[in-house]
Amino acid sequence: MSAPRATRPGGSRVNRWLGHRHAKPVGFVLACLPFCWLVWAAFNNQLGANPAEALIRSLGDWTLRFLVLVLAVTPLRVGFGWPALARLRRMVGLFVFFYACMHLLAYAWFDMEFDLPGIVADVIKRPFILVGFLSWLLLLALAATSFNRAIRAMGAQRWQLLHRAVYAIAGLGVLHFFWMRSGKNDFAEVAVYAALFALLLGWRLWRRLTRISPT
Repeated sequence: MSAPRATRPGGSRVNRWLGHRHAKPVGFVLACLPFCWLVWAAFNNQLGANPAEALIRSLGDWTLRFLVLVLAVTPLRVGFGWPALARLRRMVGLFVFFYACMHLLAYAWFDMEFDLPGIVADVIKRPFILVGFLSWLLLLALAATSFNRAIRAMGAQRWQLLHRAVYAIAGLGVLHFFWMRSGKNDFAEVAVYAALFALLLGWRLWRRLTRISPT
């Protein structure tokens, strides 16, 4: 059996702050700020020459950023000795779904003008739209089962199996972003997200392998 992980310097202070009753409200406000800024910028013509495209893409970017954050919770919690960080994970995960919904809504509104047959045809015709829609459907399943009542109804094992779909969502999200950027041959940001997701998923794989390895 390995020795308990020592608390890192400053870890207990951070952990106390994360466990404070105001931590969640503060986190909620911070997570809302990008959306509030985008709404303000849209109404004040601050999104450039093509505001609709800028809004759609910015909401997609924030979906990926929050997905990185939710996958980073466990490595940060384990690596820095911040167990209280886990209490923010559900909220961050729901913000991934929120920004994905706003991304989808902006596309349906500004690109397609809520033309449902046109949206269905676009999903079928363009692979990157299809991949993005599949990601949203998986996020919908995770958001709908993110509450304690759903965990009790499903059972912990089946719930955990379903919520491992977050790894598929990460892969689909990067693929969606890659295909979207392929038209302009601009893959720098795609590479950054792919590297971050690979690092976070690689950490989980390494941790799983070290748990089952003989000591």
